[in-house]
Amino acid sequence: MGAEDAHRAFVRAASATGAQCASNTTSADAAGCPVAAPSSSSSSSTQRSAACSSPSAAASAEHAARINMDVVSNAAANSSNLSTQRQASSIPIAASQLPQHQQEAAADVWMYPSEQQFFNAMKRKGWDPREPDMQRVVAIHNTVNERAWQHVLAWEALHACDCNQPPRLKRFQGKPNEFSPKARLLNMLGFKLPFDRHDWVVDRCGREVRYVIDFYSGAPQPGVPASMHLDVRPALDSVAALWDRLRMQAGWVASGRWRDE
Repeated sequence: MGAEDAHRAFVRAASATGAQCASNTTSADAAGCPVAAPSSSSSSSTQRSAACSSPSAAASAEHAARINMDVVSNAAANSSNLSTQRQASSIPIAASQLPQHQQEAAADVWMYPSEQQFFNAMKRKGWDPREPDMQRVVAIHNTVNERAWQHVLAWEALHACDCNQPPRLKRFQGKPNEFSPKARLLNMLGFKLPFDRHDWVVDRCGREVRYVIDFYSGAPQPGVPASMHLDVRPALDSVAALWDRLRMQAGWVASGRWRDE
């Protein structure tokens, strides 16, 4: 399966997820500090997306994951029936120079694009979206971003005692054609390349921490739509990031969850 085929598999899987799939549980780090973090049934390096029921998304939703809140005008055509209402994310903002559409929202969290904005963005990028698909396309986009943020919070929970402020997303960038070193290594070992990649920069008490998010299509399972995996981890930009990845991996091995995966 090529990258585009994997992307289509992701969309089929994402169409079976709802915007409320993400959930939090209370956990504690090694120092005994209570933190909010999502429960995980996968390893610390490969996180499995939530699965909820929803109607199938149409073909124009294939690019939903690659519209990284990079939107254009909310202006609607005369014949448009698309909503211009925007949904607030759960992702706090930590940016002094925001995109224009985020400045207009004047919110403390990142605002997701409306159906009309998403439609306009897809048209601008040369795709051929259909208005009836936009409700599901936007739901897919929002669900993927919420799930990715929950995985970031799981990593940030390791620093709950060092930083008494919640992490905030400062900026992000889609890099679908730039494979991470880990993705390339896994590909050399026989695994498929991810169909998309995002880099998110998080503000941790004034310090910038970059996260790499690789998106993979999952193996088919009987009676279950095609699945999707998010490999979310801090980039190896510092010794601290390396230490975080080592202790998260050690915790996963010690937990014994690998026997069930």
